[in-house]
Amino acid sequence: MSITAERRSALVTDYANTVGDTGSPEVQVALLSERIGNLTEHLKTHAKDFHSRRGLLVLVGRRRRLLDYLKKKDQGRYEALIGRLNLRR
Repeated sequence: MSITAERRSALVTDYANTVGDTGSPEVQVALLSERIGNLTEHLKTHAKDFHSRRGLLVLVGRRRRLLDYLKKKDQGRYEALIGRLNLRR
């Protein structure tokens, strides 16, 4: 259910603005999207796991806030990111 170290480092290098960038909104949203995808797959097989469902909702809210922040700061970066991650909105 968690992200492997290799997958995490691959996501960081793909979405980083500069070398060693781990805190930009793009990297954070990409990591959250990966975790959200993993939890969604988990909940397809374990439909009554309500603790994980609550965790999923927390992650979705955190990603939404980061995307709102990025949209307010730089519209172009926001649109590029949601295009790369295939997110709606």
